[in-house]
Amino acid sequence: MDSARSKAARSRTAIVPAARLAGWVERFAAGHGSVREEPDDGGLLLRAADGATALLQGPWPDDGRPGRGADGVQRLISLASQERKTGLVLVRRGGFAVGVASGGKLLASKTGSRYVQSRSSAGGSSQQRFARRRENQANALTAAVAQHAAGLFAGQGVEYLVPGGDAALAAAALADPAMREYYGRTRLPFLAVADPNAGVLRKAAADACSIRVEVTDPA
Repeated sequence: MDSARSKAARSRTAIVPAARLAGWVERFAAGHGSVREEPDDGGLLLRAADGATALLQGPWPDDGRPGRGADGVQRLISLASQERKTGLVLVRRGGFAVGVASGGKLLASKTGSRYVQSRSSAGGSSQQRFARRRENQANALTAAVAQHAAGLFAGQGVEYLVPGGDAALAAAALADPAMREYYGRTRLPFLAVADPNAGVLRKAAADACSIRVEVTDPA
């Protein structure tokens, strides 16, 4: 196994809410030995006595509103606890869910379904007709999502956009003219979610303001 595959095999990612991070760090130290903090361009690196590491990444970009605390973990908890408004746009071929969230809780939301056909294995003119129909269905879906999102976001003071679901469809919805007011908003990491529904949207709202932790086991 090459080194890249070996590293991937022993690394894993968790999404940890701010309220649970202190406990998570305590359990990490209990399992791997005493932990020291190290600065890292990608976030806060915790290095344990046995060589295990945990890279902690805050949910918000560095924009002059740092967290407060005696150490890096406390400052990260404080940062992630800041209530900043996010606009979520989750879309897949079967439907969509859009919402406005703050502090991991939904303030407003809209879900719906709209069919987009799967790919066809047919060839020739039938394939071309099918492709056009599928493209039209996808365009109708993303236009509808953009309209719903823009209406929901209006007047809410949304600071960040959170795309999720199908990357191409989410990107198309965010690029729709109905969303022009939000083109300049910072986009948070893409969320690979299941078919959007109310439950998926609630979890996405919580995940968007949580800390991402990449754990790498000792060699």
